[in-house]
Amino acid sequence: MEEQTEVKPENMIEEIRIGDILKMLPHRYPFLLVDRMKNVIPGESGIGFKNMTMNEEFFQGHFPGNPIMPGVLQIEAMAQTAGIIVLTSFPEEERSGNSVYFMTVDEVKFRKPVLPGDVLEFHVKKEQSVRNVFKFRGEAKVDGKLVSQAIFSAMVFKKS
Repeated sequence: MEEQTEVKPENMIEEIRIGDILKMLPHRYPFLLVDRMKNVIPGESGIGFKNMTMNEEFFQGHFPGNPIMPGVLQIEAMAQTAGIIVLTSFPEEERSGNSVYFMTVDEVKFRKPVLPGDVLEFHVKKEQSVRNVFKFRGEAKVDGKLVSQAIFSAMVFKKS
């Protein structure tokens, strides 16, 4: 029996660490919600990660004694993941000259709470693009189980 090997796209970026994410996104603590990326196909898809610790500021007030990550921040993290996917499609010297802005969000579903200690994975894939507008489908997972999902769009702007 022949073993099939997975064919990886030639342009796949296997991992993007926090130092490079900080060069691409303008977000900073406490609003940077992606710690690392893997299997990024520039302009197409990738997986973002956020390690949830009790030290996250939002856990202090959402909710005391029962900390849960706000759903809107899960969607924001998917959008940040999409921003990294889009920006990796630009030559490195042009990435800091562009910004990606959230435009719409549709078909959002929250399925399970995200708690301190969870590792949240954002599986984001481009559905379509027209010029500088991109539409994505995102799923957030913990331990392989779906916790939230959304369809959203973003626009790339050249910084002036």
